Amino acid sequence: MKVSDAVKARRSIRGYKPDPVPQELLEQIFDQARFAPSNCNTQPWHTVVLSGQARKDLQAAIFEEIMSGKAPTPVFTPGDAGLTGVYKDRQYQCAFTYYGIMEIKRHEKEKRQQLAMKNWEFFDAPHVAFISMPASMGAVNAVDIGIYLQTLMLLLVENGLASCPQGALALYPDPVFKIANIPDGNAIICGLSFGYEDVGARINDVIMDRDPLADLVQFIS
Repeated sequence: MKVSDAVKARRSIRGYKPDPVPQELLEQIFDQARFAPSNCNTQPWHTVVLSGQARKDLQAAIFEEIMSGKAPTPVFTPGDAGLTGVYKDRQYQCAFTYYGIMEIKRHEKEKRQQLAMKNWEFFDAPHVAFISMPASMGAVNAVDIGIYLQTLMLLLVENGLASCPQGALALYPDPVFKIANIPDGNAIICGLSFGYEDVGARINDVIMDRDPLADLVQFIS
């Protein structure tokens, strides 16, 4: 598979088969992803992959925290903070597209909340990765995390797997720290649910548009 094909094939998948990915393949993919570039080769990412009972225990613990009414406690600024103008419009269109596919109307708040809660079910994926970096780090290091994530997601595509990067998985870090072995001083920046796509899941029919090249890139000579 060419890199360009993997880039176009990758989508955020929100419906998975229960079949686990073989451990040998998991280790192969994450071993290859560690060669992602980073500023001054700092490699600021730390990844914990949860599967099986550990994944189930974490889902239950996060649900318990959410249902208790506890407010989210992310360390890094959530992705929707400060969105205005065209960026807010794109976010709105993304949500509108998903609700449309799932036939959820704007006034159906309970159904919208149920769909949002799928984030903390990891969209039924058999595996979920939590990516953290030192809480003292900032935007430049977060760029490194993005490079690592894209490398990882393209490798998953190459191996017939799907994934969904989720900023929402950084909102309730306490249960993750209790179950996962995250280094002291680190903070969760995002999660990544992944596995084999359930091609029959309606939510996976979503295809997100991209703005035209001329709106995003300038070529100056």
